[in-house]
Amino acid sequence: MSLHSSTSELDREFAVPLRTRLMPYILLAPALLVVFVVVFVPMIEAVYTSLFDLVLWKPNAAKFVGLGNYIRLFADPVFWTALWHTAIWIGLTVPLQMGLGLVAALLLNRDFPWRGLARALIIIPWALPSVVIALMWRWIYDPNTGVLNDMLLSVHLIQSAVPWLADPNVALYAVIATLTWQGFPFFAVMILAGLQGIPRSQYEAASIDGATPWRQFVNVTLPGIAPVLATAGLLRVIWVANSMDVIFVMTGGGPGYATHTLPLYAFIKARQNLDFGYGTAIAVTFTILLGAFVAIYIIRTMKEVER
Repeated sequence: MSLHSSTSELDREFAVPLRTRLMPYILLAPALLVVFVVVFVPMIEAVYTSLFDLVLWKPNAAKFVGLGNYIRLFADPVFWTALWHTAIWIGLTVPLQMGLGLVAALLLNRDFPWRGLARALIIIPWALPSVVIALMWRWIYDPNTGVLNDMLLSVHLIQSAVPWLADPNVALYAVIATLTWQGFPFFAVMILAGLQGIPRSQYEAASIDGATPWRQFVNVTLPGIAPVLATAGLLRVIWVANSMDVIFVMTGGGPGYATHTLPLYAFIKARQNLDFGYGTAIAVTFTILLGAFVAIYIIRTMKEVER
């Protein structure tokens, strides 16, 4: 009986016209072609360029150096500084954005007057262009006319104006605060959607069992929004890792190399110094490191889901 049914299914499958079976692939082909041209061709070109000593202001001196640019990275102290700053940049910005977004989502999920307006206004930092945000926060941090120093001086938290973007020990964290403010609405909106998908009956059952609000948060809320946190966290890691526009506008990578990250360092080498060979080598190395991190993240997340 089983063999007969399998044979019938095969007969039905082959009875379907070839055009019908190929239709999904035909419809996907244009999108795949665009992705290949827009994404993979530049990636292949970048890898190829990274194998050359290619400086645009002396094109006739370009020569093939193989892995020479990658070997050069290991002896470049700025590369290691930028790599460390990139780790700090991602390691602080994403958790801070997620934490603030979670708090905002929990507040916006409550009933209060003008809740709809509050939900609309919270998206403003995320909707503003990065250049506008960077310029706005540069003015906020300005040691002479910035509102931040005025506020801190008025409450006597500081004794003199702090050069937030000119101090090598503070500049990176000041930019991180800016990007945290810009990005937390993304988490707030995503988590709020996840919260609204949790049935109220689960909270009622937990309350009947005597669970405190904290236990309800740990045992009901967090498991309910865990898939949202995992997906949103991965997206923000990728976006924050590649973000360099805010840093470039606010500090240009300075003072010195205090706010250099790998994407910014690759940009400066390739677009300002015109050293395309070395700049693309930095970019390719960063892509490999980020891809490895994303792969590990996805594998671990899938294992957690399977449990």
